[in-house]
Order: sequence, then C-alpha cells, then structure tokens
Amino acid sequence: QVQLVESGGGLVQAGGSLRLSCAASGRTFSRNIIGWFRQAPGKEREFVAAVSWSSGTTYYADSVKGRFTISRDIAKNTVYLQMNSLKPEDTAVYYCARTPRTSSWTFQDFGSWGQGTQVTVSS
Repeated sequence: QVQLVESGGGLVQAGGSLRLSCAASGRTFSRNIIGWFRQAPGKEREFVAAVSWSSGTTYYADSVKGRFTISRDIAKNTVYLQMNSLKPEDTAVYYCARTPRTSSWTFQDFGSWGQGTQVTVSS
C-alpha cells in the first residue's frame, strides 16, 4: 500500500514562491500518474498538475500554466510542485494522489490521498 505525505506549504505574499513535496512510502510510484489537487474552503477539490512517473510527461490546469512546475525525483520517490508568481486565489489545501490512468483529471479518478498541506497567499 502506498502512503503519500505532502509538505512544504506555508504563508507567502502574492508574487512569492513555494515548493511542495509529495513523498511516497510503502511502494514506489511506478506505472502511476501522480497528481496535485487543491481545495479552497467551500469549493470542490480541483486538479492542479500531474506527472507520469514512467515517462515524465506533465499536465497542468490552465490556471497554473506558466507559473507552476511539477517534477519527479525517481531516486527519492518524491514529486515536487514548484509554485511561482503565487496569487491570493491559489490559497487552498494542496493534496497529492495517484492513479494508474485518468481521462477526466478529476479527483474521483485518484486515490491514496495524503493529508494535505496548507498554502496561504496574502495580498
């Protein structure tokens, strides 16, 4: 069973940067797509970015393209989300999760959710 643990959240001013980490324990990420999602109060959990563990292909929501970068470190079994030019609307709890496949990029397709890490962007 894979367990995912997120870290790296915090409070940052608008325009600042943060790097989130998603570390796996128990098993490796092999043959999975690892995704980052976020959930703001009163809103549904939304897709942010994902990476194919085997190929390294990346996927982004339109709202973060050009500002966020997802990457993986195979040796450390860890996925990162580098977030630059942060905006107040990026404020949310960020979660990582995994799936063997998806066509909709919705949270219902993903599992093994971590506990989340809070990102707060002040204006």
